[in-house]
Amino acid sequence: MATGETGFDDVTFDLISVQYHSLKAGHDYGQYVRDARNAGREDIASFFEEVMKQDSDRGAKAHEFLKELGAGSAAG
Repeated sequence: MATGETGFDDVTFDLISVQYHSLKAGHDYGQYVRDARNAGREDIASFFEEVMKQDSDRGAKAHEFLKELGAGSAAG
């Protein structure tokens, strides 16, 4: 596997990136849900909750892959 400037192989770096961005987006979506509810738009709040769950699931899947990769090699 190629190793980028970070010292991590590309796949590991990519998974970490997906995990980070999924968690960051989930934090932001919480505010979007509150904004929609404050505007009386439960339909939009539900949409944001759905998007938040998708990102949460995506982050969890990336985490599982990272655990698999870590178990197969020495951390570094």
